[in-house]
Amino acid sequence: MERPAEPDRAAWLDLSAGVAGDMLLAALVDAGAPLSQVQSAVDAVIPDTVRLVVSEVQRAGMRALKVDVELLAPDQHHRSWSVIRSRLTAAPLDDSTRHRALRAFGALAEAEARVHGVGVDEVHFHEVGAWDSIADVVGVCAALTSLGVSSVTVSRIALGSGTVNAAHGRIPVPVPAVLELVRGWDVVSGGDGELATPTGVALATALATGQGDLPPVQVISRGVGAGTKDVPGRPNVVRVVLGQPVGGSFTVDSALPPDDHDAGASEPTDLESAEMVVLEANVDDLDPRLWPTVIDALMDAGAADAWLTPIVMKRGRPAQQLSVLTDARHRAALCELFLATTTTIGIRETTVRRWALARGWCDVDVDGCRIGVKVAHRDGRVVTATPEFRDVEAAASTSGLPVRHVLDRSVAAAVVAGLVAGAAVPEGLRAQA
Repeated sequence: MERPAEPDRAAWLDLSAGVAGDMLLAALVDAGAPLSQVQSAVDAVIPDTVRLVVSEVQRAGMRALKVDVELLAPDQHHRSWSVIRSRLTAAPLDDSTRHRALRAFGALAEAEARVHGVGVDEVHFHEVGAWDSIADVVGVCAALTSLGVSSVTVSRIALGSGTVNAAHGRIPVPVPAVLELVRGWDVVSGGDGELATPTGVALATALATGQGDLPPVQVISRGVGAGTKDVPGRPNVVRVVLGQPVGGSFTVDSALPPDDHDAGASEPTDLESAEMVVLEANVDDLDPRLWPTVIDALMDAGAADAWLTPIVMKRGRPAQQLSVLTDARHRAALCELFLATTTTIGIRETTVRRWALARGWCDVDVDGCRIGVKVAHRDGRVVTATPEFRDVEAAASTSGLPVRHVLDRSVAAAVVAGLVAGAAVPEGLRAQA
């Protein structure tokens, strides 16, 4: 897996009062995301349509930032997922922002497809397809990128109660799309009305890697984003805490559904456990020179792993089986990449459970070049320490030395730094994205 981008920061989202896209955007801007960069990303996707306006407000006596999306052009609220996906794909965005936005909208499209019983590409967003909602999604993803956030976790999500008016009439809270999006996540009802919107929940669940209380971090900044209503006695806000992970690997409770059976005494309970999805396709007609670009695109889009297996298909034709391991939140975006980057016309899906060692990153110096070392650990002790090969390649290119020599020196530098099996886990281990 590719090493997280610098600076390596963790974001924790307090959603105990609910979440909406504009609230989350306001919290990130309040935490330090430059509004100009956020506006530029939004303009790249929907040019000359909206302007982001920031103001300070009070919510139940708490100071918060409010972001309003002012329309600069007429808008219709109904847009298909395929139209929005095309805009995101074609827009001049950085890869991190683009992939995050595709994941959020892809998760929402899957939820809407299940709710309405249609195919994903047949989904038409209603309120979520409006300019302001697109601005919220792209703005949040751009804000996370500008803040250097590499991992996101969330608190328990407050959903609300009662009923709300929607495109198809008055429906109960939480609305069906929200219920689909929070499958496997810890939630709480209560409160008056809709506390969590589909846009807000899609962003939270698609971009977060886990759920729990505020993890051990060295706090860098914090932000408070306001919702529209000012409810007496209950601050209608989303809070974000940005920090550097401390005390070893940054791990949280899995946000995916548990197994149906109880954990037995023989299961390795000290390992990280998560329900994952394996996506597969058999391909016999793709130019083999393209496979490295396919694998890189899948990994960049959130795959936990991706690999090829040589196979023989019908009538003796040689082919490759493309396999991707991912969590359910990245499934929609990765399926889209399967279809966009290969010639397959179908994808298989299998649910699996992965047991994994905790892991993080340390840096070593090799001839003036920084080499990241991925450290897997258990019970406070190093199990493996492996130099990041992309860093080794980059250092070899800089130094003019053969890659194998730089790799040997990187392994030696890791040993000198004490990154060897059985050694204590070093202080300041950075989080694995």
